[in-house]
Amino acid sequence: MDKFTTLEGVAAPMRTINVDTDRIIPSKYLKTIKRTGLGKSLFAEMRYREDGSENPDFVLNQPAYRDSRILVVGDNFGCGSSREHAPWALADFGIRCVISTSFADIFFNNCAKNGILAITVAPEDLENLFEDAERGANATLSVDLENQTIRGPDGGTLHFDIEPGRKHNLLNGLDEIGLTLERSQAIDAYEQKLAQREWA
Repeated sequence: MDKFTTLEGVAAPMRTINVDTDRIIPSKYLKTIKRTGLGKSLFAEMRYREDGSENPDFVLNQPAYRDSRILVVGDNFGCGSSREHAPWALADFGIRCVISTSFADIFFNNCAKNGILAITVAPEDLENLFEDAERGANATLSVDLENQTIRGPDGGTLHFDIEPGRKHNLLNGLDEIGLTLERSQAIDAYEQKLAQREWA
């Protein structure tokens, strides 16, 4: 998993509330267990028309936001089913940070396991971030995980909270397997002690 330390990029605004995981990645695209290739289907029902052409009204199809790495989104983002394909699709598209007032718990945890920083902020702070993001190509935000700050295009800085264990894992690029391997020496020592007891 890629480490998350700092991120600077254009933030795309999506004010829609209650965007569920089926809207993030529709169920018909869940036939794969690979984490790659899903980015083209991210928000497919909003990004594309019935004939397969792009919907020019959708934010990620607009020139200023095509390469966005940050999403500023409405309340309760990632609700619905627990599909891990949702953060896979976001990551494959290039999204590394999602900011909202609230996330569904399973989606929130799945983001961290896949190298995406999900940040929860107060409603008034989210509105300010929406206003920043709506500037188009000038909507650059800087996210610093170590210092837990978001800096806006005008230099204003917002502090965010994050659970220490989640922060450690993201900073070091550790998913659950990586976290286990980080403790391999302690695990080996325990296994050796256990083996000695069984033969005693």
